[in-house]
Amino acid sequence: MEFRVLGPVEAVMGGERVALSGSKIHTVLAALLLSQDRVVSDARLSSLLWGWEPPATASAQIYTYMSRLRKQLGEEAEIVRRPPGYVLRAPGARVDLVEFRQLERDGRRALAERRFEEASELLRRALRLWRGAALANVTEHMLDAELAPLEEKRMLALESRIEADLELGRHEQVTAELTGLVAGFPVRERLRAQLMTALYRCGRQADALHAYYEGRKVLAEQLGIDPGEVLGSTYQAVLGGELGLGRAAGASSGRAVPVPSMLPATDGELVGRQRELDALRGRLGHDGGEEQRRILVTGMAGIGKTALAVRAAAENGEFFPDGLLYAELCGLDGAPRAPRAVLAQLLRALGEGDPNLPAGDLDELVRLYRTRTAGRRLLLVLDNVSGDRQLAPLLPAGPSAVLITSRRRLARVTAGDTFALPLLDDEAGLDLLAARAGRQRLLADPDASDDLVAYCGGLPLALAIAGARLAARPHWTVARLAGRLADPATRLAELSFGDLDLSRVLGSSMEQLEMLERTVLGGLAETEGEPISALWAGDRLGLSEDAAENALESLVDAALLELSGLDDQGRPLYRCHELVRLLAAARPQGPGKPERAGQETWERQDPIAGTVRIDGTATAATAAAVRAG
Repeated sequence: MEFRVLGPVEAVMGGERVALSGSKIHTVLAALLLSQDRVVSDARLSSLLWGWEPPATASAQIYTYMSRLRKQLGEEAEIVRRPPGYVLRAPGARVDLVEFRQLERDGRRALAERRFEEASELLRRALRLWRGAALANVTEHMLDAELAPLEEKRMLALESRIEADLELGRHEQVTAELTGLVAGFPVRERLRAQLMTALYRCGRQADALHAYYEGRKVLAEQLGIDPGEVLGSTYQAVLGGELGLGRAAGASSGRAVPVPSMLPATDGELVGRQRELDALRGRLGHDGGEEQRRILVTGMAGIGKTALAVRAAAENGEFFPDGLLYAELCGLDGAPRAPRAVLAQLLRALGEGDPNLPAGDLDELVRLYRTRTAGRRLLLVLDNVSGDRQLAPLLPAGPSAVLITSRRRLARVTAGDTFALPLLDDEAGLDLLAARAGRQRLLADPDASDDLVAYCGGLPLALAIAGARLAARPHWTVARLAGRLADPATRLAELSFGDLDLSRVLGSSMEQLEMLERTVLGGLAETEGEPISALWAGDRLGLSEDAAENALESLVDAALLELSGLDDQGRPLYRCHELVRLLAAARPQGPGKPERAGQETWERQDPIAGTVRIDGTATAATAAAVRAG
């Protein structure tokens, strides 16, 4: 069985096309094929078939189309009803789109690794699978929804194949093809840059410059923009005579473009995060065309954000043939690293050899960084980001993906691309302990093992430390370590081993708090972990309800509290993790509790304004505005 969507939608069985009639049947088949073994909901099918005005009998008609497809496809393909929709299963069937994506991915990887002959051949094979415009016989509603991303993928493969041909010295062969492509797609800057390169290498420098001037005019008239980095740098390279054979289009240097691989080593087995790994793979593997993907992994300190992000990046490197970048955004002392130093690190990995990079002007470093990343498909892992101000200069140009870890939610990442990690449940906690200390050891004393998991509160770092201590002391029983953790007064001291120190990691979140937030957190140390409201916290600490709520929400933002539902009047309730509560109780909170919020003056350090003093007599809204920067 063979299915085709890169042209008219077709099903082929035994070398003969299956007789499918009507655009709606072809639309249903195409929707099932494009989903690639995922369920297509009835609502999705309805929108692809009828747009915004489905008939009253839409569900019945969809059922009829599915029944007809089952009969026409026979036993080699199975259409299964799985609420809320349908899924197509055809083991062993050939799908031209799947083949195209695999060949295109392999070709781009070969291109990034400078295997130009192989890249050219793989990409040619991928492009030969196209039999004209994709989805040529489906409804207009499906064309509006699905055609543009498929055509964009085709153009990216074509541009990559031409790039490989240019590197192989085939500029004379591709000049005519590029001339036609630029005429058909006048605002695609990469194609125009490739045409300029081919013309220059054919000894037609004046024509290359004319192509640039024409492109600049088209961009201004049609889009109101100036040429981007790729086209602009190619223009400079033509003027400087730097586009000789062996130099990639859009680059001003003849050095090979490196394919960086900066990911740190993964730390053992990643337990209890398969659902998150699958979701991240779906997002990283989704081809956003030329759009940049920004994905945030967030949660409290010690919950395993870095481990998940590094594992997800390592397992999905196939989607990023131009390299994997990694940067730690927090120094050894817990302070945020300056973007200038991080940019210098990333630029060196991208092949920039200037020894004076760290001293460079930030705006100049950002410009150089975005030039080096323009047009490249990179995966950048930014670990432990402190906030949006630190993140903004580090975002690359072009179609790269950025995987961010932070204890805070970020305004530059949408809610749909934010993965908030939960604590591990008891079963996953036992699995993590077993991975570090050995399962037989836990099975020998299941009650003590359960106690040990409970004392760690589902926090992966605490469980990893406990497992490491057991592994290092084979003469200890599980009950002995559980007994040492049983006393709340010494529990945090026991959760330290080697360079792993739970108090230090949790404390790094507290160091960034303002005085008012530290005071509120210290007040929660006496709550025994039950959910509390802003009204309760205000009464307890002598604050107005608004001031207490602002402080509690700031603690949620810092991943030191979590929301725990609503009270009977619809107001939010907050809960403090047991280990955070123990640390807050053990740490001095600064000046004593204020008798009233209006009698205190609070200070905060702002990275731009310096020390900001907040008089307690200010309104809660004013104080919140100052705290927000």
